[in-house]
Amino acid sequence: MRKIPALVMLAALGFSTAATAQEVTLRAVTAFAEKTTYSRGFERFIEKVNATGKGIIRINYIGGPKAMPPFEVGNALKSGVIDMANTTGAFYTNLMPEADAWKLRQVPMAEVRKNGGFDYMAAIYAQKMNAVFLANFVGDNPFHLYLNKKIASPDLAGLKLRITPVYRDFFQAMGGTVVQTAPGEVYTALERGVVDGYGWPITGVFDLGWNEKTKYRVDPGFYTAEVSVLINKTTWDKLTPQQKDVLQKAGAEGEAEGVGEFAKLNAADAERQAKAGIETITFDAVGAKRYYDQAYETGWAGIVRQSPEHGPKLKGFFSKAQ
Repeated sequence: MRKIPALVMLAALGFSTAATAQEVTLRAVTAFAEKTTYSRGFERFIEKVNATGKGIIRINYIGGPKAMPPFEVGNALKSGVIDMANTTGAFYTNLMPEADAWKLRQVPMAEVRKNGGFDYMAAIYAQKMNAVFLANFVGDNPFHLYLNKKIASPDLAGLKLRITPVYRDFFQAMGGTVVQTAPGEVYTALERGVVDGYGWPITGVFDLGWNEKTKYRVDPGFYTAEVSVLINKTTWDKLTPQQKDVLQKAGAEGEAEGVGEFAKLNAADAERQAKAGIETITFDAVGAKRYYDQAYETGWAGIVRQSPEHGPKLKGFFSKAQ
C-alpha cells in the first residue's frame, strides 16, 4: 500500500516519458532528501543534461523520498514507473544483492572501469534490474559507526544500531542488534531511544540533523559510500546515440567531480563534527585492525553467501592487490 501514493502522484502529475522527433523527457527521482549531500551531484547532473541537451533530451526531476520511499525506487526503476534514479545499492539488494559489493570497492572507480569490473557489473544490472549503470557521483567516502554510548573496544554487544544492508553483517558480527529504517526515520529513533547509534558516511550527518542526537564517532572508517545514477534499460535502448551521448558526458563529468569533491567534504565534515562536540572513539592498534578487517571479511562473506556465482569475481575486481 505504501507504493500507491507515489505511483498515483506520478500519474496525476503526468510525469511520463514524452518524446517528440527532437526531444525525450525522462522521469527521475532521488532516494535521498533533495539538496542534501547525496542528491547534490545528481541535481548538478540534471542541470547539465537539461542545458547541453536542450531540444534533444530533458530530465523531469520529480524529487526525493516525499515522492517515493527510498526502498521502492529500485522496483520503480526496474518496472519503468520511473526512467532514472539516483540511489544506492543498499536500497535494492532485494532485486540485486551483488549491488552491495560497491561498498567494498578499495580501488578507484576509474580503475574498476578499466579492469573489467564495471562491464561485469553492467551485465548483472541489465539482467536483474533492467537497468544501465551510468555513473557514480560519490568519491571515496568512508562509513562510520556513530553512537550515543561510549565503547572502549570493538564490541557492540548490547547496542541497538540503525542499519541498511550495507553494514548489517558487520555490526551483527561485532555483537550489535540491528534495526533497518529509512534515513528519514533515524532522528526520531535516536530521540526516542529506539536505537543507540547508526551507520552513516563521514558526510551528511548535519544535513539530517543527526548531529543533535549523536555523541561519538568510531574510527577508523570502513567501506565507501556509493550513490549512482541508474537508467531503465528499456528506456535507454530507445534513446538515440545523440541522446545517450549527452547523458554519458554529463555522467562522466559528475563522476570525475565526485572524486575531488568528497575528499574535501570528508575533511570538512570531520572537522565540523569535532566542533559540534561529537567525540572520536579510537581503539588501540590491535583493536583498530580487528575492527577494520572484520568489516571487509564479513562484507565479502555476505556478498559471496548471497551470490556465490558473482561474489568471488567481484572481490577480484574491487579489492586492493595484496
